[in-house]
Amino acid sequence: MKRIFSPDSPYKKQARFLAVLWTLLIFIGCFTPGKDLPKVDMPLIDKWTHLVLFGGFTFLWLCAQPVIKAKPIVILFLISIGLGCFIEVMQGVLTFLGRSMELLDAIADSIGGIIGIGLFCLCAYIFNEERIQRQ
Repeated sequence: MKRIFSPDSPYKKQARFLAVLWTLLIFIGCFTPGKDLPKVDMPLIDKWTHLVLFGGFTFLWLCAQPVIKAKPIVILFLISIGLGCFIEVMQGVLTFLGRSMELLDAIADSIGGIIGIGLFCLCAYIFNEERIQRQ
């Protein structure tokens, strides 16, 4: 597992495959008509869902290209914000889906992106420190 978070990871293809699947899951989930979504009695479940979706998005894409440099991380974060905003605008435009554009969803997407990046950086730090100490 340690090598997943290092630049020489042999798991980049598998991580890229999972990242693409996760991205498709985001599109499928966000463009499913509102009437077809299950009713869940939990406060702010919609926001939590966006947080998890976009946290997973940034985490998996960083696993696909595991480097901890500011430029790629900022670019990925901007992509996650752009994707979240695009989805929200499309939900507002495609009224037949029974969904609506919500600024709080886009904010949850952004926070999820930050959490995914932070989680990846934390895992990379922990596992690389452990590997350095063993050598």
